Amino acid sequence: MVSAQDLQRPIKAVVGSLQPLVDQALSRMADAQIIHRIRKHDHTVWKPDPADIVSRLGWLKSPEKMGGLRREMTTLADDLRNEGFTHALLMGMGGSSLAPEVFRFTFGVTKGYLDLAVLDSTDPRVVEAYSDRLDPLKTLYIISTKSGGTVETFSFFKYFYNKTLEKVGTTQAGAHYIAITDPGSRLESLGRELGFRKIFLNDPNIGGRYSALSYFGLVPAALVGVDLEKLLDRATDMAAPDREAGAHLGMMMGELALAGRDKLTLILSPAISHFGSWVEQLVAESTGKEGKGILPVDGEAVLTPDDYANDRFFVYLCLRGDDTYDEPVRALKEGGHPVVKIYLNDLYDIGGEFFRWEMATVVAGYRLEINPFDQPNVESAKISARRMLAAYQEAGRLPELIPTLTEDGITVYSDEPADTIETALKRFFTLARPDKNKAARRPYVALQAYLQPSSETDEALLQLRTCIQTRLKSATTVGYGPRFLHSTGQLHKGDGGHGLFIQFTDDPSIDVNIPDTPGETGSAMTFGALLAAQALGDRQALLDVGRKVIRFHLGRDIGGGLRRLARIVTDMKD
Repeated sequence: MVSAQDLQRPIKAVVGSLQPLVDQALSRMADAQIIHRIRKHDHTVWKPDPADIVSRLGWLKSPEKMGGLRREMTTLADDLRNEGFTHALLMGMGGSSLAPEVFRFTFGVTKGYLDLAVLDSTDPRVVEAYSDRLDPLKTLYIISTKSGGTVETFSFFKYFYNKTLEKVGTTQAGAHYIAITDPGSRLESLGRELGFRKIFLNDPNIGGRYSALSYFGLVPAALVGVDLEKLLDRATDMAAPDREAGAHLGMMMGELALAGRDKLTLILSPAISHFGSWVEQLVAESTGKEGKGILPVDGEAVLTPDDYANDRFFVYLCLRGDDTYDEPVRALKEGGHPVVKIYLNDLYDIGGEFFRWEMATVVAGYRLEINPFDQPNVESAKISARRMLAAYQEAGRLPELIPTLTEDGITVYSDEPADTIETALKRFFTLARPDKNKAARRPYVALQAYLQPSSETDEALLQLRTCIQTRLKSATTVGYGPRFLHSTGQLHKGDGGHGLFIQFTDDPSIDVNIPDTPGETGSAMTFGALLAAQALGDRQALLDVGRKVIRFHLGRDIGGGLRRLARIVTDMKD
């Protein structure tokens, strides 16, 4: 039974012995008028220098501003439906792709609207699968990138534009494309040149990860039939000046992280589970810098209190009427772990949650004394990948790593010799013991899958991460590459060095050419080479900042290889 108080959607916090710290922090925040100053665009909340701050606060007005722009988005959706379009494929990375995924998987597709898919993997098998599945005659292609030049997004665009030309011809191709970008970007000029149906120019003062309630999130939401008026009403209510709008949550995030509870572990009702990946990007990319960070943990199995170390802070987002995790969460509270519970009355409360978490994240940034709007370490992996690609174009092949060992079809690459996979893993996992690690914080384990996303691979990765989580009592994360490079990649390289990184690669059975230019057939690069270069580049970027990385190349049997690793972890002797 949900009480009247629950229906007002407060946050319920139980933080035990940490309550005095939280109370003091909230009092200091109130005395300093932090929320008032944030709403007034006062950059000194975070840093004395306004660079990368004053030009990133447009999201504060998104609910109000976008309410007046609903009609152009709903009109587009109606026009496409009337013309017989049935599907949409969004090509984007990070902030351009995660909110659209939340809308698609949370709300589904209203009857008669467009079924939306998101392409954010450079795996050639994924690209070809979408090409085979979607009929260009009935598909709208959404090119979504704030900068207008994201390499993955433009590679997708060039490939699918050529496919569209083959099917509908030059004069009709543009009608199957829209762009969402910032004014003056390369994509804006290219879209006009190629006659795109519509170009949505977003407020340039909104950073990518804060753009869910702007064109980047709302245009795809309109296409699947989300009621934008209702969604934005909930967001506007949360953003009202008399609401705390995430300030208390953010202060707890920051204060508990400083107290050692820096693993923000999300537990979500199944119907809203995809919201977690959006929060993951927002928090990781905003707080993981200057040797500090809050690790967002999304999608972990919910275990017993004794299965967790004392570095966790749990946030439980519960949809009204769903009690899936009520008992495990109650056990966590009784076991002494700090827990916050947030009620959502229905799916449309997601609109308010977008704003709540944006405000919470920037408040956490205030407490950590960092700028939550920049991403100083994101470029390092891109630079390393470009070097790999340059070598590929010059020599016709990528640089090769020297393997440590090969066993049962799995090749291991590590910085220490080992005669078995178990030995290699055991040595790597010794770094997860706090007394063996120079970092003050307990290490987390990040599984980085440069693999074809699939339900089988999802299941195998979850099995492996749960085995690792149980054995080490360490927080675990999972990300598909290159998608995570645009979300958690900043934290991986910018925090205090608390991560242990396990890369997975395989041998794709196919490859797909990336056209050099839209409308032309010449190609100097393939998606397979791009994916491999991104894996190599990220590995090198991690090593360059002193992170520990081990790589498992799984050959052609992804599921079998991951399950074998899970068995090894389970059976490993101390």
